[in-house]
Amino acid sequence: MFDSIRTRLIVIAVLAVVSVFSLWPRDVKIRSRGSDGLMHDTTERRVALKEGLDLQGGIHLGLEIDQSKGKVPNVSDAIDRALKVIRTRIDEFGVAEPLVQKLGTSRIIVELPGLKDPARAIAIVQRSAFLQFEMTDKEGEFQHALPAIDRALAAAGVNERSIGLAVAESARRAAPAGAPGAAPSVEQILGGADTGKRAGRDSTKASTAPDTAGVLTKLLFGGSMPGEYLVPQEKVAIVSAMLERADSMHLMPRDLVMRWGAQPMSRAARGYLGLYALEAKPIITGEELTDARAQLDPLNNQAVVNFTLSRRGGRTFERETGKHIGDYMAIVLDNLVQSEPPVIRGQISTHGQIELGNSSLQDAQDLALVLKAGALPAPLQIVEQRTVGPSLGRDSIHDATVAAIVGVGLVLVIMIGYYRLAGTLAVAALVLYVLFTVGGLAFLGATLTLPGVAGFVLSVGIAVDANVLIFERIREELALGKSVRLAIDAGYKMAWNAILDSNVSTILTAAFLFQFGTGPVKGFAATLILGILASMITAVFVTRTFYMIYLERRPGLQTLSI
Repeated sequence: MFDSIRTRLIVIAVLAVVSVFSLWPRDVKIRSRGSDGLMHDTTERRVALKEGLDLQGGIHLGLEIDQSKGKVPNVSDAIDRALKVIRTRIDEFGVAEPLVQKLGTSRIIVELPGLKDPARAIAIVQRSAFLQFEMTDKEGEFQHALPAIDRALAAAGVNERSIGLAVAESARRAAPAGAPGAAPSVEQILGGADTGKRAGRDSTKASTAPDTAGVLTKLLFGGSMPGEYLVPQEKVAIVSAMLERADSMHLMPRDLVMRWGAQPMSRAARGYLGLYALEAKPIITGEELTDARAQLDPLNNQAVVNFTLSRRGGRTFERETGKHIGDYMAIVLDNLVQSEPPVIRGQISTHGQIELGNSSLQDAQDLALVLKAGALPAPLQIVEQRTVGPSLGRDSIHDATVAAIVGVGLVLVIMIGYYRLAGTLAVAALVLYVLFTVGGLAFLGATLTLPGVAGFVLSVGIAVDANVLIFERIREELALGKSVRLAIDAGYKMAWNAILDSNVSTILTAAFLFQFGTGPVKGFAATLILGILASMITAVFVTRTFYMIYLERRPGLQTLSI
């Protein structure tokens, strides 16, 4: 089929044209976040070959399921579901050419090339974003249970100072080693002996607790609605520790749950954090949410998130809110109450709004992003993090370019110097090899990484290695007295088995690296595999075509420069 020189040249020309076409710059739509904070599609003219994390800088994250707060029954299934959620979030985040993939059965790898705000990306990736709508304790069940909780705490010998000591010790143990000031002192946690009395005097709504009130009751100050309590910020750790004790939880009403506010509030120049007694069963959750969009509320110039529910969720929401007109409904995100619970003034159907108080528009956009992508099935923890700066990426490109030029240059010099004319033909084929390899990477939409560059340079050596086998075999045939034409034919024929065996073995090894490796390893394997395939074409097919052209023009050739 390929005995004709014309047919061979057509095949080579087609491969060259396809490679050039793949590398030709074209218009590419890039989705990115503009200065107004919104997502925009822009068009750029660029080569389809992408740069990886190590070439343009960015962040690499390794994520695993966090089971410290509760065992996850099926980790592999949770990872699969988390992978889908994270992919959706990252696609909406606006990072060009992100990589989100599963490693093994228990880890997710996220690579975000060119990212300038790693902390924000980490927050978006890790955020659970579980949304619930819960009614406040309008019957005052928690208020009725407080005296019994106070008595249980007193019977256990619990007081404000003992809890403060325990909290300070726990914070000290959790603080990183060698980090002075990381853990709060007992005095910071207790906030002074008279904090509770000052808080009571400063509060806009005085505490109903008498001076003889129990240890927990005297730290809670009535809010502006049923089920709302204000806790001085410096006392939050103490109140939280009291509520989490087994003797306190045993006396809590079964149909209630206590949740903290997401943001502190100010009353008479003092800082408080809201504590809310809410009905444990939500009237609806974020599973019914279909869309979420951030904007600035023109009435108060505050960031809000407008959400849309599914038809089924809208019917449920409308029915439940209709039962609670005049009551207060808390919007709970990741177990934190977002702003003060609003009063329900009428039935709410498929559309609603989440007010974010003093949060920025970007915070609202991030919240809308994670809400729309869905909640994570289980909390994730970062077990691996690497950040590559743009300058390091430029240095890597420079060093890799120098190494590639030196390596390829030595190969060219050795081939031409040792094999003369035959080496020159191999070098000419090597030019086509480079074109085929790079064009193939662009055609497949591959991402070029630093290890990929190493794989490319390595495959250059493999490409000329095949020519070395052929040339040495031709030398042997010429030494046996065969004519130039017969020696070349025998050289290609006898060297083919060795070339095929060695290249197939390397491809199989690279295929395993590609299948089970991740990130840079995949880039190395992909480039190596494509390079080997291109080298087999150029070493065996292209150089043989050059020899056929050379011999056709010199039919009486008696010697060969090899």
